[in-house]
Amino acid sequence: MTQLIDISPQQAWDMLQNQTCALLDVRDWANYSRSHIPEAFHLTNQSYGDFQNEYDYDEPVILVCYHGISSRSVGTYLIEQGYEQVYSVIGGFEAWEKAGLPTEQGVS
Repeated sequence: MTQLIDISPQQAWDMLQNQTCALLDVRDWANYSRSHIPEAFHLTNQSYGDFQNEYDYDEPVILVCYHGISSRSVGTYLIEQGYEQVYSVIGGFEAWEKAGLPTEQGVS
């Protein structure tokens, strides 16, 4: 059985640099539009269909939320839908920023 895997912000960054991954930001629109990780797909109930059309079930999925809590329930849902490699960033976007990893302002 597939399980949700917790990874540090640095591990997530390394994965994004070295392999094809889907990076999903599950925070609300206001926070996502204020600042997010470059290339992050803003996953909402409304954008889920677009996500399914763009990404394969066997492609690694990295989830980021505010503090690393709500991404866990989204990750569990994705695993139930058949996604095989699902990761949650420990500490979420806040930890990502504290680690000094790249972010971008506004909506891309």
